[in-house]
Amino acid sequence: MGERTERQRRLLEVLAASREPRTGAELAQLCNVTRQVVVHDIALLRAKGISIHSTPRGYWLPEQVVQTREYVLAVKHQAELTQMELYILVDHGVTVKDVFVEHPVYGELRGTLHLASRRDVDLFLNSVQRAKAPLLSSLTDGFHYHTVECEDSVRLQEAVTKLKKAGIHVEDT
Repeated sequence: MGERTERQRRLLEVLAASREPRTGAELAQLCNVTRQVVVHDIALLRAKGISIHSTPRGYWLPEQVVQTREYVLAVKHQAELTQMELYILVDHGVTVKDVFVEHPVYGELRGTLHLASRRDVDLFLNSVQRAKAPLLSSLTDGFHYHTVECEDSVRLQEAVTKLKKAGIHVEDT
């Protein structure tokens, strides 16, 4: 995924999460670009049909009901493939809400993730590394589940196909 596409996704995430308009300067600072780059990205997003309003106080998205659907993926792979697995999912517009395993002694063990971008994935993996914490999947020989969310099943199926091509066993349940 290109830098521009990732930045535009980030702009939409910020605007969607904001209750107040966000100025071009704020958005530029968040994305580490100039205000003019933000103005250009907003224009490109509008050209794609996304309704972004601008006011003297900044940009905002009108309230929209985005229909998303949750799915559960059963996944098995070695720890070294975790970054690739998560990148593939978020690159296809899939939000990874959590990870859980069925432990033979403790039952279900679950960790909340909410990963929607490569940046989110990197922050998560960096904190795992800093804490020297094992991944939950290490308790079950790499087998784990993810609750994921996405707007359409086509994107999810494309991600599942790519995961399989990368040597990651996955089934949607």
